[in-house]
Amino acid sequence: MGDAYSRTIHPAWCYRYCKNKSYPKSPFCFCQSVPDAKISITDLGQKKAKVDEFLLCGHMVSDAYQQFSSKAREAAHICANKYMVKSCGKDCFHIRVQLHPFYVTCINKMLSYAFGEPQGTVSRVHTGQVTMSILTKLQNRKPFPGHLKIHISKNRGFTKFKADEFENTLAEKQFIPDGCGVKYIPNCGPQNKWWPLCS
Repeated sequence: MGDAYSRTIHPAWCYRYCKNKSYPKSPFCFCQSVPDAKISITDLGQKKAKVDEFLLCGHMVSDAYQQFSSKAREAAHICANKYMVKSCGKDCFHIRVQLHPFYVTCINKMLSYAFGEPQGTVSRVHTGQVTMSILTKLQNRKPFPGHLKIHISKNRGFTKFKADEFENTLAEKQFIPDGCGVKYIPNCGPQNKWWPLCS
């Protein structure tokens, strides 16, 4: 009976709300034998695209303080990838999952197993927190699904700099393209580090 109970999987709504203290996966915690997270790849699509190739960045934002399981995160990752490949091609987007499942959920087996057996991992999401981001070209902004809460970022790509000020700052050589991001060069600092970057 114990083996049959351990194989059962509780529905996701049982762990949707953040009620009690969270248990991170740690060797110094009660949670020792925790199953691995289902999501292993957090980036899909054209990962080697430069910062000036994909100008549009869309964020999927959470509406409440809740928990998302690693299985739900992997399912959303796969569905978004299939949708974007079908809509605009496999080399016209870059998907990045912004959350990682660090916290452990337990099944309470009662009696001698009062603490519970680790079932899986979840990630705690706050209201307004970005859960997943998609970079794509401007002509592909229509294929974004409309039934989800999608926010179009004002920043350039995955960087933290505004899109309208990006070109001017790049012309002043304060930005150096570094893959899908940039390196910021301040106006102050030692010259022996500044000149090799600008040459």
